[in-house]
Amino acid sequence: MRLKYLLLLFCCFALFTAQAKVDTLLIQSPSMQKTLKAGVVTPDSYKKKKNGPYPVLYLLHGYSGNFSNWLRVPPQKDLLQTMADKYQLIIVTPDGGFGSWYYDSPVDKSSQYETFITQELRQEIEGKYRTVQERKGRFISGLSMGGHGALYLATRHPELYLAAGSMSGSLNVSGIDRKNLLPSIEAVLGPKDKNQQLYEANSVVHMVPQIKQSGLHLIIDCGVDDFLLEDNRELHRRLVYEKVPHEYIERPGGHSWDYWGNALEYHLLFFQKVAAGQLQTP
Repeated sequence: MRLKYLLLLFCCFALFTAQAKVDTLLIQSPSMQKTLKAGVVTPDSYKKKKNGPYPVLYLLHGYSGNFSNWLRVPPQKDLLQTMADKYQLIIVTPDGGFGSWYYDSPVDKSSQYETFITQELRQEIEGKYRTVQERKGRFISGLSMGGHGALYLATRHPELYLAAGSMSGSLNVSGIDRKNLLPSIEAVLGPKDKNQQLYEANSVVHMVPQIKQSGLHLIIDCGVDDFLLEDNRELHRRLVYEKVPHEYIERPGGHSWDYWGNALEYHLLFFQKVAAGQLQTP
């Protein structure tokens, strides 16, 4: 009986240690003069120093969230570890602030998240980990506010990312008038009624000309019961009209972790195909 117990304990230990590793980094942001956190999930194979370099997925959280949200996706708290092992990549979950919308704010110097994600965080990751330090090895995606952030940052910095994705993205910032969200956007872009052109210029749905020129591979998905569905459909319509190649998906579901936890692998499969050159070049 004791031998069986020890064997069982050993098997459980072996299974646990075979999983991907999760680090929490403290990153100093010179642009914001503060320290932020980021989660880094490395696959189990990373432990062997001869392996690599690895592609990197930057995975952004939504409004009112933080870096740890994606690390404990309910009910699959080990989802990122599983995906890192399955797709052999590093997954980085940055802190994007409570409501930064991933902008470099022209009115709040303590909210410079475009610079943080595209420069400060990226340089920190590439200095600490064995990563592919070229466009071909970088991907970015996110949910809700993070879906907007992923497409926005990739469109503004197409030299950095090969592909970008949005899950339930809030893609039309200029059209937001919900009382619980508009104040957070005004805090980083200024009063909407005085800055309508600025709002449109910083809304993904109005950035199709830049997307067309970017050469990015895009995946956009949204649940059919999501309150942001029409914004996603509008971006899809505009991309189709401009003949911009992209993958667009609508599936059952709403604005929830059940949907986003399921959506992540769709994005990883898409990025895998892009990296392998199996999709049409935009």
